[in-house]
Amino acid sequence: MTGPDRRTADPSITELMTQLSSQTSRLVRDELRLAQKEFSTAAKHAGVGAGLFSGAGLLAVFGLGALITSAIAALALVLAVWAAALIVAAMLFATAGIAALVAKKQAAQASPLPDRTVANVKQDIDQVKESRHAQ
Repeated sequence: MTGPDRRTADPSITELMTQLSSQTSRLVRDELRLAQKEFSTAAKHAGVGAGLFSGAGLLAVFGLGALITSAIAALALVLAVWAAALIVAAMLFATAGIAALVAKKQAAQASPLPDRTVANVKQDIDQVKESRHAQ
């Protein structure tokens, strides 16, 4: 085979590296476009789901209000309406107070820093420093 025929049959290493570079760049760009489209679709679904979940929460609040009203109405059968409303309100405030105390206890147990992760990173840094000094 002569030079030009051989070149068409077997590309040089330079040509292969150029092809590899361009194909890798194109592959990365295509993967990034695909990931962007997937994230966009996922974000759209998450937004719709969050909106529907908010609507469900609002309906649950209205349902709870109706349930509280029915409790007042049931107590009003044996007491004055104002007394029934006062009793139900006192029960709601007591329940809210208990929930607030439990929430305060839980919040006090929360650590603002990931203590174990910080300790592990410090340990890793120390080990790297020790291995550098040992060499």
